[in-house]
This record gives sequence, C-alpha cells and structure tokens, in this order.
Amino acid sequence: MRLGALEAGGTKMVCAIGDEKGNIEERVSIPTKTPEETIPLLIDFFKQRNIDALGIGCFGPLELNKKAEKYGYITTTTKLAWRNFDFLGSMKKALQCPVGFDTDVNGSVLGEVTFGQAKGKSCALYLTIGTGIGAGIYIEGKLLHGMLHPEAGHVLITRRETDTYGGKCPYHKNCLEGLAAGPAIEGRYGKKAVDLAEEEDVWDLEADYIAQALTGYILTLSPEIIILGGGVMHQMQLFPLIRKKVTEYLGGYVNTEELSDMEHYIVPASLHDDQGIMGCLELGRKALED
Repeated sequence: MRLGALEAGGTKMVCAIGDEKGNIEERVSIPTKTPEETIPLLIDFFKQRNIDALGIGCFGPLELNKKAEKYGYITTTTKLAWRNFDFLGSMKKALQCPVGFDTDVNGSVLGEVTFGQAKGKSCALYLTIGTGIGAGIYIEGKLLHGMLHPEAGHVLITRRETDTYGGKCPYHKNCLEGLAAGPAIEGRYGKKAVDLAEEEDVWDLEADYIAQALTGYILTLSPEIIILGGGVMHQMQLFPLIRKKVTEYLGGYVNTEELSDMEHYIVPASLHDDQGIMGCLELGRKALED
C-alpha cells in the first residue's frame, strides 16, 4: 500500500510517502503561501508518486461534517488567503484517489494511537503547544469532531495576579493559547522560549497555565493518557512542574491508577515528531479502506 501524507500547517506543508505500517520513505517541506501558489506544488508532488490514497491533517478551523455543503473547507482561519478554501475538494479532484481529512492535531493523536504510546487506549488526548495550541482527542475508536472539532487551546484559564501580559489571542483575553503559546511567551518576556530555558519563573507560570487546562480536560474527558507536543514542550523541565501542579489542582478528587503514575500519564510525544505524518498515513489508509 503506497500512501501519501500531508501535514498542512500555517507555516509549512510537509508532504510524505509511506505505508500502512507507518514507514516513511520520503518527505519534503513546502512553505505555506497562498492556495494559488501552494496547492499546485502539493498536487505535483503526489501526482508524481502514484499513491493509492492520501491523508491530510490540516490547520483550521475546518468543516468536518460530511453532510455539510462545505465539508473539507478551511473556514474562519486567521490566514485570510485560506479562508473558505476547499482544501479537500481541490486535492481529491486533482489526484483522483481516496483522501482522508482531519485537523492536524487529530492527525497527531491518531499517529500516537496507531503507532505510538497511546496504542490500546480507549481515550487519549494530544495537546500541541507551539505557535498555537490545539488538541486532538481520540475516544472509543474515533477522533472527536462534534459540531466542529475540539478548539481546546481556547479554554479560559485564570490569569495569575502578577501576570500583567495582556494576552496574544485576538478573541479572548485569558485563553490558554493567548497566555501560554510560543508567541505569548515571546510577547511577555521579549525573548523566544528557547532563550529562556534557565528562567525558572517563566516555566513555573507556563506550567501553571497548562496544568489548569489539563485539569479541566481530565475532569471533562477522562483521558487515559495525555501527550504534550509542540515546540514549547521541547522545554523538558516543564513536565515535572505540570504533573505536580495538575496533582495539586485535582486535589485528590479523582483517584485512578493512571493518576497515581503521573510520569506515564502526562508524557512527551513518542514518535520523534513524526506523529502528525504517521497519523496522516493512517487517515489515508482509512480512506482507502472505506
């Protein structure tokens, strides 16, 4: 089975060729410009490689209701050139093969469930914390969509009294993304996260905001594992801080085997940052199977 994978991000599009076992044989990265500039390059890459199916994990928001007139569209994105763009339809028409389509973070959780550390779990949460914050949620064998799809990066959290930063999100003054994503860290301190690695106060605040959100996810979704990925989570000192704060915020109310072993409950991504591409391979396989 020869599968195409497309991890469509707001900055770059990663195209790859692989198989149903998660093996990746080739990949290229194409800058995300306008649809008129970018889509022909994506089509050309996959057309030349004779794929059986394609899986796309895309930045959003997306229309994922298969009964909707605009199924497969990017909808109210802040990247104005891509707003109301028929991404799925454009690729299906050009490639004439089955195409699986979902959010980029749902692709990542699918990669972890199919090939990584969430294999065998009935409920898994993948949270990416980088340029933005998004969640992919897998429940009882399915990726969660609902009326749209999870936008868990925009849950509201309690701002620490000493934090005077106004927030980066144009929609909310105190959402997780606006206070804890990479641009918020840079906006608050005037430096990128990677240049603040030794600043303990920076990571105590960051861990607090992430832990508040995770506590809400735990109480709402009851995931069996929480996987944290994205560029900010390359700061590995965050993990023990987050685990400690989540335990404090839960206050002993939930008592499960998973929560008694926090080191194996709140964990880094396990697939060498390939979880998104590997999830897209699985989206393609499922599209072909269907």
